[in-house]
Amino acid sequence: MTDYAKLDAWIDAHFDEEVKFLQELVRVPTDTPPGNNAPHAERTAELLKDFGLDAEKHAVPAQEVKDYGLESITNLIVRRKYGNDGLTVALNAHGDVVPPGEGWTHDPYGGEIADGSLYGRAAAVSKSDFASFTFALRALEAVAKPSKGSVELHFTYDEEFGGILGPGWLLEKGLTKPDLMIAAGFSYEVVTAHNGCLQMEVTVHGKMAHAAIPTTGVDALQGAVKILNALYAQNTLYQQVTSKVEGITHPYLNVGRIEGGTNTNVVPGKVMFKLDRRMIPEENPVEVEATIRKVIADAAAESAGITVDIKRLLLANSMKPLAGNKPLVDAIQKHGGELFGEPIKAMGTPLYTDVRLYGEAGIPGVIYGAGPRTVLESHAKRSDERVVLEDLRRATKVIARTLSDLLA
Repeated sequence: MTDYAKLDAWIDAHFDEEVKFLQELVRVPTDTPPGNNAPHAERTAELLKDFGLDAEKHAVPAQEVKDYGLESITNLIVRRKYGNDGLTVALNAHGDVVPPGEGWTHDPYGGEIADGSLYGRAAAVSKSDFASFTFALRALEAVAKPSKGSVELHFTYDEEFGGILGPGWLLEKGLTKPDLMIAAGFSYEVVTAHNGCLQMEVTVHGKMAHAAIPTTGVDALQGAVKILNALYAQNTLYQQVTSKVEGITHPYLNVGRIEGGTNTNVVPGKVMFKLDRRMIPEENPVEVEATIRKVIADAAAESAGITVDIKRLLLANSMKPLAGNKPLVDAIQKHGGELFGEPIKAMGTPLYTDVRLYGEAGIPGVIYGAGPRTVLESHAKRSDERVVLEDLRRATKVIARTLSDLLA
């Protein structure tokens, strides 16, 4: 048997254990908001200890977390050093996830298995890669027994809010500086670039009045409609701007939340909406934000008595490929192609992730892990999120083989 075959055989022999591990992780909710994620980190550390893996617990100070809008964050690092020479490779997955919402046919915290898939919130994105990365590491140590380099598991809890208190916090505090990294992803492509994201809260102020005498007020909703129309007009223009990165098309803007007014018979004095602007890797985030602010200000100026407050909620830069990521891409494409029986493309994704923070720190990385061909298939952020168990099994093998190559 080749070492690869032995790695594969170890993963097959321990796959039931891997599935049980993932079920345990899904059964501890990590809904963000509210973002009380420390209990999941504690449970993960307990389960890792059963495998002989000690997890350092790095709790972000409570006030810092509260000011950020969450309840608790404890990030985990497992360090496995095999020798003084060689690379340090980090594997990062995030445990925080959006609340389940409605429409589930399976318990979102049940970890139920049906038709070859494991169901639950975060089953695909990205608790599945807590499992794939952990068991790839275990297989590596049981079979390949590397004598140089090291592997780190980074299990973090701030992807939904942008990653600043997740990987960003670990990197800023100097707690880690790997040479290469792989972040949680899907199995049928290796992602080397992704979009950036700007999120803003826009509050349109007018003046409340009785609906029977509307001229005594200033309708904030009418002002907001003008602003929204101007923003949607920008969305049409964005379609003419195309990215050169395969898998990424053009920039776009989404208004995902609107609230305002006090009652049916009252001219609304205030309307708030939140927008999400996806930026392709070729765009400059500073220019993008300045343009949006100008569009909003110009549209507001068309309505007498309307004023606007604009608050930036999030600015996540795009991920651009770093030259040093080639060994990762080559290994994942080679082993993924063999194990999945089809080419694994290197491409971009319109999502944004906290992987960009490693890139900004000069650490080449890619996104790869256990999951289907598309976000849509995974039901991530929708009801009945699931991971296909055969994808989990094969992705674990791809990661184990890749680590074996990198540390050989």
